[in-house]
Amino acid sequence: MTAVSQLEEWKRTKTIGIIGLGDMGLLYADKFAEAGWNVVTCDRPDVYEDVKESFKGRKFTVLKDGHLVSRVSDYIIYSVEAERIDQIVAMYSASTKLGAVVGGQTSCKSPEIKALEKHLPEDADIVSVHSLHGPRVNPEAQPLVLIKHRCQRADSFPFVEAVMSSLKSKHVYLTYEEHDRITADTQAVTHAAFLSMGVAWCKIELYPWTIGVNRWFGGLENVKVNISLRIYSNKWHVYAGLAITNPAAHQQITQYARSASELFALFVQHKRQELTRRLNAAKEFVFGKQDGLLLLDDSLLERYSLSKHEPQEGEQTLPNSHLSLLAIVDSWYQLKINPYDHIICSTPLFRIFLGVSEYLFMTPGLLETTINAAIEGEAFRPDDLEFVIAARSWSQIVSFGSYELYRKQFEEVQDFFKPMLPEANMIGNEMIKTILRHVDNNEGRES
Repeated sequence: MTAVSQLEEWKRTKTIGIIGLGDMGLLYADKFAEAGWNVVTCDRPDVYEDVKESFKGRKFTVLKDGHLVSRVSDYIIYSVEAERIDQIVAMYSASTKLGAVVGGQTSCKSPEIKALEKHLPEDADIVSVHSLHGPRVNPEAQPLVLIKHRCQRADSFPFVEAVMSSLKSKHVYLTYEEHDRITADTQAVTHAAFLSMGVAWCKIELYPWTIGVNRWFGGLENVKVNISLRIYSNKWHVYAGLAITNPAAHQQITQYARSASELFALFVQHKRQELTRRLNAAKEFVFGKQDGLLLLDDSLLERYSLSKHEPQEGEQTLPNSHLSLLAIVDSWYQLKINPYDHIICSTPLFRIFLGVSEYLFMTPGLLETTINAAIEGEAFRPDDLEFVIAARSWSQIVSFGSYELYRKQFEEVQDFFKPMLPEANMIGNEMIKTILRHVDNNEGRES
């Protein structure tokens, strides 16, 4: 822990530089400046005047480009898209202040670290970070990964820790290899599931919360809808970078598509016994040691719905096959991933997805009802087919490594849902805050 006198001395004498004023770069700039650090920032030189005008009155200073930021900053954070990290570091690294500490904020660290090693002056230390949440989530108590990669000076890492303490996050210390493995385990499949839901609804041209209580009504459905729309309200590159640049993510997204396809094949072939055996094996592997309180409960999930329909007496919701949730647990089983191993450095979306998957598999009788709906029910069959096609489509796009195809598919769905995104974000924010508070409390009781 850095002494208060040392912290105040650093705030008086050190400058923090942020190259890239996207959503996360802006979050960092605001939080550091509010905590009393001298912060300089930049975005693309061609938008300098617009950016300067947009952030007039903020506590940080906007400079024209990364050269000017790098020349004066003692800790430089490259907050740019993963696909452009090498290009941007190559552009500005020569202006790095003598003896500065430099890092990045991308979601995949292997290409970031390679770029920093390749282009930075040898006197620059390398400490990278990654906040495991989106820009609209309060960073307080959320996991923040710190990667001490190259530190030639004893005070470099404590200095970065002191800067990052402004976020009031929970520090997690990893190597960049450990980071990439864990983020693949906790994010790649989660994103693939919710992205695929959005594509499926887009292709059948349906807002699922608008059709009454027959389908997609209730607690689990609220989570699916709200989280899917939350993802599509963000920028496409946030998810593309992790999926395409991280080799471990490729394997997991491929397995998720395979699990969805194989489970769907068992649905349409009415192979109840084989489906039951496979899902019970997955349940035992993933949840076999979980004998405490469930992370979530239905009374909590019921509160947050976009639907304006009030259920009438006699109306019943058709049981859903929940293919998206069955496939996530099956893919964890097939890859031998225990999702609870990484809960300490997981994203809010992952903790919620783990909670709803646990709820489906561990609530007495619910898995059996779901299997029966998958085998006997026809209401969700066309939607499940679209979901399988969507999951395979995302898997192919990632395996091709095509940012352009990723952007095109993401923005097509984003445009379809655009009229509903403001309301969905408002409801989703409240849902996430409530669910995470509940999850954290339950974890605390069990630990």
